[in-house]
Amino acid sequence: MHSTPSQHPDLSNFADTIFTNGKVLSLDTNSTQTSAIAVRGETILALGDDTGIQSLTDQNTRRIDLRGRLLTPGLIDGHAHMDREGLKEALPTLSGCRSIDDVLQRIQALAAQTPVGEWIVTMPIGEPPFYENVPQCLVEGRFPTRWELDRVAPNHPVYIRAIWGHWRNTLPLVSVANSCALERAGLDRATLSPSANIHIDKCHSTGEPTGILYEYTYKPLVEKTLMRCIPPFNASQRLQGLRRSMDIYAGYGTTSVFEGHGIATEVMSAYQSLRAEGPLPVRAALMFSPAWTDTNMQTIKLFLEDWGRWLAGRGLGDDYLRVAGLFTESDYCEENSLRSMCRPYTGWAGFNFNAALPREIMIDMMVEAARLGIQVGSFDDGVLGLFEQVNRREPIDQQRWIIEHIGCLNDDDIKRARDLGVVMQAYTNKWIYQDGERLRAQHGDEFTETIVPLRALIDAGVHVSLATDNVPPTLMAPIWHAVARRTEEANQILGPGQKITRTEALAAASREGAYLSFEEQQKGTLEPGKFADLCVWNENPLEIEEALLPTVTSDLTMTGGRIVHEV
Repeated sequence: MHSTPSQHPDLSNFADTIFTNGKVLSLDTNSTQTSAIAVRGETILALGDDTGIQSLTDQNTRRIDLRGRLLTPGLIDGHAHMDREGLKEALPTLSGCRSIDDVLQRIQALAAQTPVGEWIVTMPIGEPPFYENVPQCLVEGRFPTRWELDRVAPNHPVYIRAIWGHWRNTLPLVSVANSCALERAGLDRATLSPSANIHIDKCHSTGEPTGILYEYTYKPLVEKTLMRCIPPFNASQRLQGLRRSMDIYAGYGTTSVFEGHGIATEVMSAYQSLRAEGPLPVRAALMFSPAWTDTNMQTIKLFLEDWGRWLAGRGLGDDYLRVAGLFTESDYCEENSLRSMCRPYTGWAGFNFNAALPREIMIDMMVEAARLGIQVGSFDDGVLGLFEQVNRREPIDQQRWIIEHIGCLNDDDIKRARDLGVVMQAYTNKWIYQDGERLRAQHGDEFTETIVPLRALIDAGVHVSLATDNVPPTLMAPIWHAVARRTEEANQILGPGQKITRTEALAAASREGAYLSFEEQQKGTLEPGKFADLCVWNENPLEIEEALLPTVTSDLTMTGGRIVHEV
């Protein structure tokens, strides 16, 4: 709701900060736009014209000239995996290596500064954030072998990690170990692969492992099985990585994240440690990732009724860090059981792989969660039908259950979701940008109107939030996907009838994100009394050339009245 200073209930309060001479877009349902905004403490004091806002200042007020720039609410990432971004800097990088010799020189330098016998673990070969065109990015067009690594680090176990597969969205993932690392792992010519999706590369003449390990699955499995002896990310790396992640996300104008895939306790601990230091630069609403060690329904019911009750409603925490609700899925498979061998360590994931349950047990668990008022999120195959089964036994229509990573939805699906009160979270990077042409080839042009059908969802009154999934960390990428609907492979429009406007996309990346966590009265739009979570953009995303939308960044980001990023 638009408010001028004269309408504000407490004129005795002067602003701590004012922004004038710009374009201030509230992103409320009326798309209110003014030229200035005033902030006092943690909240917005008023919106109005320059003259009116200037009247709320005294000698202590900070005055910021927008110089015509656009100011909007800070963005809210609906499925962020934010902790991963800074964690990429926890290990030595191989970025910039253009040959195997470059890689060896990098490893040799690390060996010179590492005590003999201690591990050397690096980031993957290739260029972040996507690590594309590997190993062709090396002039030899291949990966180094164990024996080549041995030449420069014979007395250290060396392991070049695989990527988190969804960064690149192509397979295989590849990691490399030297002889010392293979020996530590007990991996030799007699070792059998623990999974059909893992290939141990071997020398044709001797049968000895070359040290190159291939995996044909997007979520790394080798490091949880064959190479589970490598040092895990420790608590300090998690904490420092999360601190760095928040700086990066704030630089892209993100002031809140919602972690719908669920957070394991090792990541939750990092959040709690950072929160103990003071207000977070990026607010976090975390769903819980349970680690089910028993799939007996009676055990699960007792867990939810006893220890799990704190997940109900708004859960536990404050306006900067809150844990509520839980993630579930029915991908109860052998590989997830293998990945859980290292529990409580979760690697790149940050969530527990044994959060999955057999489908019938999953349904019973969700019924119990519904009875207790625990919000549930999932992107299981056929999850809409599963939610309907739960709803027939225990109503969920007021609980804002979440279907995450939405892909293909027809008109009937959308109506059923609306009737259930389900909230959607869109995964545009995969379904539109990366996989769009594959889906078009498989199903035809007409089908493309069902792929992340944002226009149809918004018109039907379904709440839908945009998200990055950390591929990459800027919400301007999914905003561009929603507006342009261009595919990576052919740069062609996918389902033109499902385009939404830039203002609608910004709202889906802010206002709708607040709705996920029942916080629409506190944040997501610029209105008096709401948190002063806002962003000043370096380029106007409403006016910039469409193809350049992903390049837009923040000149200034404010969370709770505190400037957390400024250039």
